Amino acid sequence: MSEHRLIPVIDLFAGPGGLGEGFSAFAAGKGPPPFRIALSIEMEQWAHQTLELRSFFRQFPARNVPGEYYDHLRGKLNRSELFGDFPDEARAASNEAWRAELGVVQPSEVDRRIQSALAGAAGSPWILCGGPPCQAFSMVGRSRNGGIAEGDLRVYLYKQYLRILSVHEPPVFIMENVKGLLSSEVNGSEIFDQMLEDLHHPAKVIRGAQRAGAKYSLHSVSPKSPPSYLDGHSHCNPDEFIVRCENFGIPQTRHRVIILGVREDLLRQEIPILRPFDRTVPASKVLKGLPRLRSGLTRSADGKAEWRTAVASILNSNFMRSRRNGAEGHLRDYIARTVYGLRDMQADRGGEFVPYAASSDFYPEWFLDSRLGGVSNSSSRPHMASDLHRYLFAACYARMHGRSPELNDFPVDLHPDHRNLNIALSKGYFDDRFRVQVANRPATTITSHIAKDGHFFIHYDETQCRSLTVREAARLQTFPDNYYFCGSRTHQYRQVGNAVPPLLARQIADIVLQIFKGRKAALGTQLPREEAPL
Repeated sequence: MSEHRLIPVIDLFAGPGGLGEGFSAFAAGKGPPPFRIALSIEMEQWAHQTLELRSFFRQFPARNVPGEYYDHLRGKLNRSELFGDFPDEARAASNEAWRAELGVVQPSEVDRRIQSALAGAAGSPWILCGGPPCQAFSMVGRSRNGGIAEGDLRVYLYKQYLRILSVHEPPVFIMENVKGLLSSEVNGSEIFDQMLEDLHHPAKVIRGAQRAGAKYSLHSVSPKSPPSYLDGHSHCNPDEFIVRCENFGIPQTRHRVIILGVREDLLRQEIPILRPFDRTVPASKVLKGLPRLRSGLTRSADGKAEWRTAVASILNSNFMRSRRNGAEGHLRDYIARTVYGLRDMQADRGGEFVPYAASSDFYPEWFLDSRLGGVSNSSSRPHMASDLHRYLFAACYARMHGRSPELNDFPVDLHPDHRNLNIALSKGYFDDRFRVQVANRPATTITSHIAKDGHFFIHYDETQCRSLTVREAARLQTFPDNYYFCGSRTHQYRQVGNAVPPLLARQIADIVLQIFKGRKAALGTQLPREEAPL
């Protein structure tokens, strides 16, 4: 299929590009990929740089990505040199990945960019996708802020999405957001109900048009009797718009609201839904093929010997010196054996690129790239020695009990020195203040908070005593290893935590292709065959 006949995707609030990656990487049988990213719009500097670099990667056929790209990931070639060596591809990437803030940049410029990206696709299928910034809707954000503030403009950023729907009327759109959206209110009004009404008839909201403008039927892609919002009437429980990612091959319990909108003039048949996997994918399936690393040390010298000494000092704690039997004694003995067996890590604390023969027990053809020759975005964070003890305890506890310990499970001498500790212990607040990922289960939700607080994302391997690296978080989010995240480690974490898992997006791409194939007579286009399931 020639480039101009590929189905264009316009990605708003694109972040680092998880949704776009899923669509662009979708392959229909043995034919060429049916979708292409025509335009990605993102305001944050480092996420935009990530988008642009990935767009550069996509300018080349899969087997013909130049070696210079891999040299860049290895730190041997800077970005300017890489783009200077391939000016045409760099220019195309720059045109595709646009750094702009919707709601600030002039709407006429947004429309011009979209029209230019869709040039030659008039009357053919295309997709609008993306999710407005969701911090205001998140459960964590709301609990910290005491609810949603009426003046929080992030709540209404979805109206930028509405405006584009109203003006450009794509055949299909996909909107993603956090689960907290379903229970969010402003001035006593439920936000989600209003969103459904607005998304059903965007022109009514944006232009005040009562009858003019395209209307959309709104559907869930969840396998539970798919709900819909059609002709202004809801036929669903809002909770049924929640997609539980762990049911679809994503190695984390990530629950997100996903709305699939189909222009009503194209609605001809039942909307396809996601197909659940037979079993969940545990975290260890994608993590154990990455290099073992030690954590760093804060507030002291940091070296291999110093690290081992810091970890081993747990043996001097009252808990480890006790003589209790039973489960506590077995756990104490297991911790001691772990400490006595500590060895230097081959990759030490890792780095932005670590030469390593990476592997994956789940879908290796998706994650691995033999030309990479190592692992990028793979440096460990430093922690206080007292936190290393808590990480060690938590990982050993999870190994023995099959769950992460709650705060009351920690021995007294490992309790954090926090002024609200007694309240937390008595009322159960922040029981999972130190949360280890359990090896044989999907991970907990990877969030942007991983950038600030590694206590919630402790590696299950007790010999490493650390929180997850950016690459490990990216694996749990199902980004391929050759997907590089730009910026500082903090910026990288935020990008990964805010992204849509590409493997989930790829399955949604399959649904969209089936919708277009079922309506190809109305759309007047030739479409490729469906992809085989994962």
